[in-house]
Amino acid sequence: MAVSRSIKISGREGTIWSHSSFIFAMLVFMAITLVYVWCHINITELNYEIAGEIRAGDHLSEENEKLKLEMAHLKSPGRIEAIARDKLKMQYPDRGQIIYLK
Repeated sequence: MAVSRSIKISGREGTIWSHSSFIFAMLVFMAITLVYVWCHINITELNYEIAGEIRAGDHLSEENEKLKLEMAHLKSPGRIEAIARDKLKMQYPDRGQIIYLK
């Protein structure tokens, strides 16, 4: 009977060791899974941020093109001459008003 008791005790120790190993393995698996999911969530958030920044960049590029077009219109010599003539009542000088410097 002494032999049978020692076998039972060692059998119980093996079962306890087996359960704790299983629990440890499951905890490691869950930790790895949580890290994996966290990484994918962060990647998704970063992709959304990148897409937002790309949209903002596109919007700024469009606005830049509109401003360049407006600047070209505002700098046109015909427009400046019309404003000088109509609003500022300016006119071209006569031949006698021009003085040439040497």
